[in-house]
Amino acid sequence: MTRDPQTPAEPNASGAPFDSMNGPVQRFARGDLFDRVCVLVPVLDEIEHVEEMLERLAAQQTSIPAEFLLIDGGSTDGTREHLERAAARDARFRLVDNPARQIPSALNTGLRESTGALVARMDAHTIYPSGYLESGIQRLAVGDADWVSGPALPVGSGRWSRRVAIALETSLGVGGATFRRATSEVETDTGFTGILRRETLEQLGGWDEQSLVNEDAELAARLRASGGRILCIPGMAARYIPRNSLPALRRQYFRYGMFRARTSGLHPHGLRRSNLLPPGLVVTLGLAVAGPAVLRLPARAGVCAYAAIVVATCLRAGTRTSLRDAAALPAVFVTMHLAWGAGFLVGCLRFGLPVKAVVRALSGGR
Repeated sequence: MTRDPQTPAEPNASGAPFDSMNGPVQRFARGDLFDRVCVLVPVLDEIEHVEEMLERLAAQQTSIPAEFLLIDGGSTDGTREHLERAAARDARFRLVDNPARQIPSALNTGLRESTGALVARMDAHTIYPSGYLESGIQRLAVGDADWVSGPALPVGSGRWSRRVAIALETSLGVGGATFRRATSEVETDTGFTGILRRETLEQLGGWDEQSLVNEDAELAARLRASGGRILCIPGMAARYIPRNSLPALRRQYFRYGMFRARTSGLHPHGLRRSNLLPPGLVVTLGLAVAGPAVLRLPARAGVCAYAAIVVATCLRAGTRTSLRDAAALPAVFVTMHLAWGAGFLVGCLRFGLPVKAVVRALSGGR
């Protein structure tokens, strides 16, 4: 466990003392010997968040040595100077360059540079509890999981960020992503950052560098196809800050949808039936406005049904928040759903229609 140098070492499970950087590693329940956890942190122009991020990383308490690779994509806003100072004052921090600037390339660069049996990913815009890594280390040691992560808890930091967070706390906002709302240990089909064995990542070939977005879901699809198991545990719950404007939210969800189409083409078993609802909404809206006369009326009925669901969801949310925020939620839902759906359709044109995935999802394969 990370501690002040003046604090006496604590005993491990065998009664022998250990130190976070120099003492003997801990032997866990299954007998695994984990020598070190290497944390990959992609960073690019994070001047508003970099100091809080570094504080959160430094506060991680682990029973084995931890190394934090700060993988910078060429920051020009002053972020790099903060990273350099952190690396100079704390031996656990190491600065690594990512010339390609993209997240999956940063993660693969970090994987090549890392040492140790465990590899974790942590993001600059996410607030992790001090026991985040240790919870994952202990759960991986049990031996029946290949990737362990926690629920993603949205927390607003501005007016629209707060409203997006409220939307993401509803079923209409979260969709079928079980990792977002788990209150007990559950098996899931993807993870939110998290921790894996190094050998697992190497066997999978690391992250797909063509997946500029949705890289974790793509990796998860390959892991599950190989027979791997992903768990979401409450002890690794982490808070993240949603986008703070509707245009930023639209851009984010459009990219999410577009690259989900690519991932679905590569891994048909990774598409949920709920993923088809946003593109279905976009098509229905188009038919309601400019479709053939025979389809226009049922399409308009579908749009009205969607509107009724949105209104009902906003009314329920209004009992837990201000009326002003509840009144703004329809704009949030419509932005998320239409942007994701339009992105998915554009992704089908760009990467090809994921026919097998769509048929599988519609037939109940998920």
